[in-house]
Amino acid sequence: MPALITRMGKRLRRLMERPGSAELSRYEALLPAIGELEAELEELTDTELTERAGKLRLEAEFADPQLVELCALGREAARRALDERAFDVQLLGTMGLLTGHVVQMETGEGKTLAGALAAAGYALQGKRVHVTTVNDYLARRDAEWMKPVYDLLGVSVGWIEPSLTRGERREAYAREITYGAVSEIGFDVLRDRLVTRVEDLVQPDPEVAIVDEADSVLVDEARVPLVMAGSVDHAVADVEVANVVRRLRLGLHYETDSDGRNAWLTTAGASVVEKALGGIDLYGESGSDRLAAVNVALHAHALLTRDVDYLVRDGKVQLINASRGRVAELQRWPDGLQAAVEAKEQLPATDRGEILDSITVQALLARYPQVAGMTGTAVAVAEQLREFYKLEVAVIPPNKPNVREDHPDRIFASPSQKLRAIEAEIREVHETGRPILVGTQDVAESEELAEKLAKIDLPCVVLNARNDAEEAGIIAEAGTYGAVTVSTQMAGRGTDIRLGGADGKDRERVAELGGLHVIGTARYPSSRLDGQLRGRSGRQGDPGSAVFFASLNDELVLSNAPDVPEGIAADDETGEITDPAAQRQINHAQRVAEGVHLEIHRNTWRYTRLIEHQRRELLAHRDKLLRTALAAETLKEAAPKQYEELAEALDDEALEQTCREIVLFHLDELWSDHLAYLTDVRESIHLRAIARETPLDEFHRLAIPEFHKIIPAIEERSVKTLEEAEIGENGVDLSASGVRRPSSTWTYLVHDNPFDSDFEQTLKQVRSLIKRGKD
Repeated sequence: MPALITRMGKRLRRLMERPGSAELSRYEALLPAIGELEAELEELTDTELTERAGKLRLEAEFADPQLVELCALGREAARRALDERAFDVQLLGTMGLLTGHVVQMETGEGKTLAGALAAAGYALQGKRVHVTTVNDYLARRDAEWMKPVYDLLGVSVGWIEPSLTRGERREAYAREITYGAVSEIGFDVLRDRLVTRVEDLVQPDPEVAIVDEADSVLVDEARVPLVMAGSVDHAVADVEVANVVRRLRLGLHYETDSDGRNAWLTTAGASVVEKALGGIDLYGESGSDRLAAVNVALHAHALLTRDVDYLVRDGKVQLINASRGRVAELQRWPDGLQAAVEAKEQLPATDRGEILDSITVQALLARYPQVAGMTGTAVAVAEQLREFYKLEVAVIPPNKPNVREDHPDRIFASPSQKLRAIEAEIREVHETGRPILVGTQDVAESEELAEKLAKIDLPCVVLNARNDAEEAGIIAEAGTYGAVTVSTQMAGRGTDIRLGGADGKDRERVAELGGLHVIGTARYPSSRLDGQLRGRSGRQGDPGSAVFFASLNDELVLSNAPDVPEGIAADDETGEITDPAAQRQINHAQRVAEGVHLEIHRNTWRYTRLIEHQRRELLAHRDKLLRTALAAETLKEAAPKQYEELAEALDDEALEQTCREIVLFHLDELWSDHLAYLTDVRESIHLRAIARETPLDEFHRLAIPEFHKIIPAIEERSVKTLEEAEIGENGVDLSASGVRRPSSTWTYLVHDNPFDSDFEQTLKQVRSLIKRGKD
């Protein structure tokens, strides 16, 4: 009975500490058996170790004995190849990944090795594994870093990055384990969607995905579409309008809402614009085209801020990923707004393209029969991972207890008072020699802080979207004695901060002073981002501390909970607020922000489920056309006369490929048209709510019949092309028959659509719900 009570007490404590997490006792029970094999495996030669790992290939799935064997072999391989003996908790993480969980492992606990051993385990089961990372640098670094371990375990590894040719990509995907940024893997899926010959495919069928920074990828970026576009022409921004709007002033010529999501002309502003554009009537029939251009230019001018929302670098507008604080490679706004921002910055407009295909990150990962993930902050989104991906979280305890000291937030009445307090905090801590890591909200704030510190002879290293190429080296030295590092966001940086610097030579000196001190200049829109910043201090039982500064006029509060209760008093001299009501208001604002993003994710998921169902159905048909003679058979039946004429001029192989080219061209074109139609419907669907119709039901009502028209239309258009085809000495001139694919294609991510009213509607709903909960 006492033993039973002890076990129940242990489980209860776990439930209290790790809500929503999976039970790990089964895997913990295997750790002694793994340890017992250690001495035996140390006696093996490298060749014998590899041969022993190869015996696991006889198992299609791993039961407990195979998990024990793999973890023991992996620990020995890492010891030999990396001079790193995997901790028990790392092996616990490996087993959690091999059983399909999202494992939560704190920063510095060795997720990279745990993920590598799990990837090797899946590979030894005969499954192709994609280890998805958050950027190309980490994909290559981790693949090269772990390759000696994979070599000893007898599995092959490769990686993909933007510079690779299709042949090099095909070779990388042919390896048993392939590392790649999630976006780059998605772009290859889209590129493969357009091939007309089987041999041009680069990706095999997906089997297992291990997702690094799983909460960021599966939740924060789940709704971001990856887009394949084909060239149409140059985008045309109304430069005249941009020049007019540039002269407008807030409060006189235009107004914005408190959330910074909408801007509109005042009567005075409309009059100025109409006069400057030649006396047109913006709101009359003749001025409707210019009104659209004015609205998009005003949005670019009033609501998008250089060095906060985007950078101008190398003569191009580059968007900033807010959740990572770095340049969002190949990311852009919808074409009209992108061109407007380029005009605002007096840059040439980039090519405009038609969307050939797109896929969300969520839909991309849904292609994999098995998904597992790892991150430092998963429990906070456990319900979402269960709802959207049917994934359970397994919390891995730290190898050593966390002794970091997390101080209460320091709250101020205004941002300027807060900034002065941050400067004082940095100066005071720096004088002790302790290293400091400061997390800011955006590029502009990081550079403003750096300038202020320089004025008081306190130099710092800035890590932001401007210099992300050097980020690994900067982060590695952030624990050096006396270092001050300012970063826009630490999530997904992928490098540990070791006390005493990368070589750890001053570790004891820095540890005695109290370790790394983390300062947050404001609370983030997600508590997970707060946790990721704090987690940079106190790795592997190191001493450390963290504190967040906040203001009741921070963007988080103004956007999500602007109705601050009256009577909250601040210190007359410093502006600091100690009233608990201020802390409650900031926590409330963060909950609203988290609720908004959850509802947007949920809403996006509801709409994209239908689109992805249609995509899968159409792509199954396309794959059959690509791999069989179905296209020729279809045209033979639908247009026998024209088919026979073509057969007389071509051999069987050329005939089959010509028919395939024709049918696939029309399938791809009609799918592109269908996506454009769905986008138009989606962007106007909120108007249906005004008519008391359910927007989602209306979306389905319109989308389903249109989709069912595609297959008949493919055949109809293909027959017409065949009838009009001119047969010459070199076969059929498909280009002359209108079968012309884009002269160039490119891929990019689409930034959240700023014109989407879902944000406004969701924000109001969530505020209302949380307010009722507080009352």
